[in-house]
Amino acid sequence: MTSTPVLTIGTRGSPLALRQAEEVRDRLVAINGLEPDTIAIKIIKTSGDIILDRPLSEVGGKGLFTKEIEKALAESEIDIAVHSAKDVATEIDPLFALPAFLPREDVRDAFLSLIAKSPDHLPEGAVIGSSSLRRRAQMKRFRPDFRTVEFRGNVQTRLKKLADGVADATLLAMAGLNRLGEAHRVTHTLDVAHFPPAPAQGAIVIETRADDGAANRLVEVLDDPDTRKRVEAERAFLKVLDGSCRTPIAALTTLDGDNLTLFGQILSPDGSEVYEDETSGDADRGRDLGTRLGEKLLAAAGPDFIERLKQGQYG
Repeated sequence: MTSTPVLTIGTRGSPLALRQAEEVRDRLVAINGLEPDTIAIKIIKTSGDIILDRPLSEVGGKGLFTKEIEKALAESEIDIAVHSAKDVATEIDPLFALPAFLPREDVRDAFLSLIAKSPDHLPEGAVIGSSSLRRRAQMKRFRPDFRTVEFRGNVQTRLKKLADGVADATLLAMAGLNRLGEAHRVTHTLDVAHFPPAPAQGAIVIETRADDGAANRLVEVLDDPDTRKRVEAERAFLKVLDGSCRTPIAALTTLDGDNLTLFGQILSPDGSEVYEDETSGDADRGRDLGTRLGEKLLAAAGPDFIERLKQGQYG
């Protein structure tokens, strides 16, 4: 006999989003001694899933992949939401809470190509397919001769586009490929020293209603303290920069005992200008570290850099 669900998880319907929701369900089942069918998964279509004909940077921010899910959460259609942490806005409504970050996966980007074994081996003028402003800017910084095109879709869709000659290579997060069992598709993994990831890349976060004590108690046991410290620092760094313009932004933390090191990078979309730096300090004060580093890079870049970005004066 099917049990009545005690908890409903809300998620996007992409293969990766479903896999992440299933991972949360499996962990909750294991820790709380529940039966799998007592936790339901509800698919919610988001604006980011519907708008496929334009770059996401032109039609909105991170809320494109969370807004409709948060609406369902606010209206108690679901009990918890599962997101890729990099898709969650740096400032959330006080109605909600983020009680759990799961242990972080591989933070690196993966290079996929049918014609070259690494970016170094691509021909002159090669086309990189990506919807990420950061990835496109980093690739153009690495090789200014590269051209970039908008490129969205799941792994199979992107591989077909590569086969059809739409692009010579594409970039995806290793974390997602690992979770989908698709790591064998990877041609080359990119070194974070040269291609740092997006803030919070590789982390899964659970969102709840702040006043839902039962749901919060159920999921907070899944929280990984080290991942939380790292991701909160990166999100604080992003928060300082995110409100200014559509800027390619990268961030990466490393944790060594009680010491946290945060590296941050902002680029012009064409990769011609780069501002980067790092800072270290008490791991329990990661948000302060992130805020200070963000302010430092904004000051280094200067108002002219921001104004040119707003006016689209970069290629």
